[in-house]
Amino acid sequence: MHLIEKAEEDNRTVITEFILLGFGNLPELQILLFLVFLVIYTVTMFGNVLIIVLVVADQHLHTPMYFFLGNLSCLETCYTSTILPRMLASLLTGDRTISVSGCFAQFYCFCSLATTECYLLAAMSYDRYLAICKPLRYAALMNGRLFLQLTAGSWMSGFLICVIMMCFMSQLTFCGPNEIDHFFCDFSPMLKLSCSDTSMIALVCFILAFLDLPCPFLLTVTSYVCIIATILKIPSTTGRQKAFSTCSSHLIVVTLFYGTIMIVYMIPKSSNLRALNKVFSVFYTVLTPMLNPLIYSLRNKEVQAALRRMLGRKKWATVQYHC
Repeated sequence: MHLIEKAEEDNRTVITEFILLGFGNLPELQILLFLVFLVIYTVTMFGNVLIIVLVVADQHLHTPMYFFLGNLSCLETCYTSTILPRMLASLLTGDRTISVSGCFAQFYCFCSLATTECYLLAAMSYDRYLAICKPLRYAALMNGRLFLQLTAGSWMSGFLICVIMMCFMSQLTFCGPNEIDHFFCDFSPMLKLSCSDTSMIALVCFILAFLDLPCPFLLTVTSYVCIIATILKIPSTTGRQKAFSTCSSHLIVVTLFYGTIMIVYMIPKSSNLRALNKVFSVFYTVLTPMLNPLIYSLRNKEVQAALRRMLGRKKWATVQYHC
């Protein structure tokens, strides 16, 4: 009996890699998908890196709002790079294998950065609430110490909370099959492949997801509701329209990110929802990192002015060099 148990235990350690099925049920679209995601990744990286460079280089942008935006762009650069390069390589080469340790590492990076983004978006909405609803006290309330604490707290919360998840996941045993029906190593598809009892980790995941998603989302929405209430008091019609345009675009991106991620992680899975998980995942892993710099930063007149100043300095430097 002891030998049989030992043999069964040995068999459970055989799996050393997973196969990410990705969009494998659409073989005729692999090249098209590769080109689409390559364009999205290029635009995402260019937009976010540009924001980081502008925020660091231009002294006019050394304010709490742009400090938050610079951190968001840095986060999006890392966030996208945990998923898209691996997916692009898979689409191009057809190699869908990933080691178990590599899969765990990808999930930890994705999970911690996604959690950080939830808290960072909430901190950014609170900053805008203070700036618009309490303008006279903004400088005193949003001082250097507070915005550093909010930013550091967002990053630390994301990484520490996911350490708890990884402690539970490291106890899982995988004994086959090894095909993950997703384009990256996500929690639910990995859990379905485990031979271990997953009831405890599923409960822990639900509790952490409840803390990490609805709470920051409610804080974000509450901040924007207060902002909109303040905007309604603006006597100028043009001023109201401009402010509403900015707030509505912010709310669309925030709702897209929080809404799709909550559907995937918090709503019980019917067969229809399970089939749509990949589609919802594309929204919060691929589309929002591309939209964030466009919505939050590049439409902003101060960012546009900083870009013109930077291009003007480069043009002047080029003229001097040739002279």
